[in-house]
Amino acid sequence: MRETSQPDIRETVRRRYAEAARRAGAPSGGGCCGSESSCGSVTEGREEVFGGALYDADAAGPATETALSQSLGCGVPTAVADLHPGETVLDLGSGAGADVLISAARVAPGGRAIGVDMTDEMLELARANAAEAGVDNVDFVKGYLEELPLPDASVDVVISNCVINLAGDKHKVLAEAARVLRPGGRFAVSDVIADENMTDATRADMVQWTGCIAGALTRAEFEEALAAAGLVDVEIRETHRVHDQAASAIIRATKPAT
Repeated sequence: MRETSQPDIRETVRRRYAEAARRAGAPSGGGCCGSESSCGSVTEGREEVFGGALYDADAAGPATETALSQSLGCGVPTAVADLHPGETVLDLGSGAGADVLISAARVAPGGRAIGVDMTDEMLELARANAAEAGVDNVDFVKGYLEELPLPDASVDVVISNCVINLAGDKHKVLAEAARVLRPGGRFAVSDVIADENMTDATRADMVQWTGCIAGALTRAEFEEALAAAGLVDVEIRETHRVHDQAASAIIRATKPAT
């Protein structure tokens, strides 16, 4: 698996998404790619492959229009996470909080949704969105995906929306996700997967890294990393193309019950 200098990647991503949080509410060029990255030959109108436009009324749940408009994701992980009342769900890289708010409604009563993000500006935005939605069974905490600030075996479900591809050390991110999952817990994320023939030029482009393309794993690399983390029953299903060399996919796996 290709890994890149973690501090450099982390700071580049942090700056990009801090700026996205500051621009929240202003017209944008779409979702994860945004208006400044070169996503290549996607489709006409990036808003259809990234961001809040991917959520229909049923998927949106209690997430406010404000939170959905600030979504930077490439899918709807809550649509396939099979959440149940009483469960604890963790969103890796929770951003403006839309998926946390949706999850909070689905695990109520008795459940809780936790969002982890490294960007102060995004955490502030997410807490404001939760207050606007009147959702109180949520927590937004600061932390890195490679060092999750949660105890072992403390959550039932891990979700994420177009964030793991941004991490410099994806093996460590997936190992941390497995660590915090309870036995039998579920991993259900939306992320970008790279085609096997992605060019070196695309991978070298740091702007596209913060646009969710250059840092993406291939299907085989993702399967390998999930297995190395100790997760089983891996399923990777492509949902739509986001680039001429990459696609969005739903990625699911399970932590063994014993």
